[in-house]
Amino acid sequence: MKVPYLFLLLSAVIFVVKKVSVWVNTWRLRWRLEKQGIRGPRPCFLYGNVPEMQRIQASSIKSSVAENTGLLVAHNYTSTLFPYFEQWRKQYGSIYTYSTGNKQHLYVNHPELVKEMNQSISLDLGKPSYVTKRLAPMLGNGILRSNGHIWAQQRKIVAPEFFMDKVKGMVGLMLESSETLTSKWDACIESQGGIIAEIKAEEDLRSLSADVISKACFGSSYLKGKEIFSKLRALQKAISNQCFLFGFNTFGLLSSAQQKEVENLEKEIEAWIWEAVNARERECLVETSSSEKDLLQLILEGAINDVGKDSSKNFIVDNCKNIYFAGHESTAVAASWCLILLALHPEWQARIREEMAQVCPDGTQMDADSLPKMKTVTMVIQEVLRLYPPAAFVSREALHDTQIGHIVVPKGVCLWTLIPTLHRDPEIWGADANEFNPQRA
Repeated sequence: MKVPYLFLLLSAVIFVVKKVSVWVNTWRLRWRLEKQGIRGPRPCFLYGNVPEMQRIQASSIKSSVAENTGLLVAHNYTSTLFPYFEQWRKQYGSIYTYSTGNKQHLYVNHPELVKEMNQSISLDLGKPSYVTKRLAPMLGNGILRSNGHIWAQQRKIVAPEFFMDKVKGMVGLMLESSETLTSKWDACIESQGGIIAEIKAEEDLRSLSADVISKACFGSSYLKGKEIFSKLRALQKAISNQCFLFGFNTFGLLSSAQQKEVENLEKEIEAWIWEAVNARERECLVETSSSEKDLLQLILEGAINDVGKDSSKNFIVDNCKNIYFAGHESTAVAASWCLILLALHPEWQARIREEMAQVCPDGTQMDADSLPKMKTVTMVIQEVLRLYPPAAFVSREALHDTQIGHIVVPKGVCLWTLIPTLHRDPEIWGADANEFNPQRA
């Protein structure tokens, strides 16, 4: 037998052995969960429940096209986006297990267990490795991606800068950016007749959240930070070509051209962020000692003290990417849904206007002390986040055998919580769980 053919044969054997080994491990994990009374759909060889998930999804798409009602907003969208989870939840309850071939998953939508999972301070729970590996170019080794002691160290540095007393100091920046946006909208309305105008609110709200983050982090405007956001969005699009959600049994590899694009974008983003960091440091040298420090300065000082000067660059770059990525898009999406639902429910618009007139009479400037008085605004925001949370899932991986409530989760099992489903449970929220009703909050 020629050497190339022998090499191919050996490679094929090694590949099959690895696949079988992974499959056996997922069955072992499934057996440990089943011993605790946790059931789920029966997986097939090598590919687990992925073929069934694909069949259910295809059937759901056909049904949704046939039954299209033309509704502007459909609150109960989870049954369309994730029909397999809905079907299995009805069949097996709020806790069940399923497999994607190379990963065994535990679906948890029991409120108390989800609460315990999210409040866990144990380092035995972390972010799923197959997800974080793909997101490395986007998040580096920042707080959203790291696990264990590295995560704990970063949280110790970053978290205190987001305590309420620190956030209150950023309210002025938020108001400044918001007033710029509302002035732009007023001018747009006036230019189109003064009554009705077409405004690209989603794009403007994305710019607003980016402007606030840039000012809070770097003391700069969105104009200086827009290149970073543009590159991050391009990188996010490139990474999305990989199929890694839920650990589907696919290679999830990018082509050489796509991989090159990701690498180039990663380098460009890091260069832009570090340039902004250096520019901010130069500005700080000429500012008076009484000048209020921005978020970047505070995190930079914490990084130098805790991780050392040599490691502080990576720490700063990675966590700036995390703050940009997590804070930018999620805030813009939540604000967009607030406007949409208020447009559909003008009675709540009226209540908010009345509240604003009481809290800020005669056009008084809003400040941090005004926010706790805005009960109606708070109710509306909480209801919007209940119906349309910016993130659809909370995911964790058991890095070691760990206890969640009455369940012993074996090492290697990934836990998933579908947030919108939990937020729409009629047993928790009532028969109108899919309706916009801020009064419930």
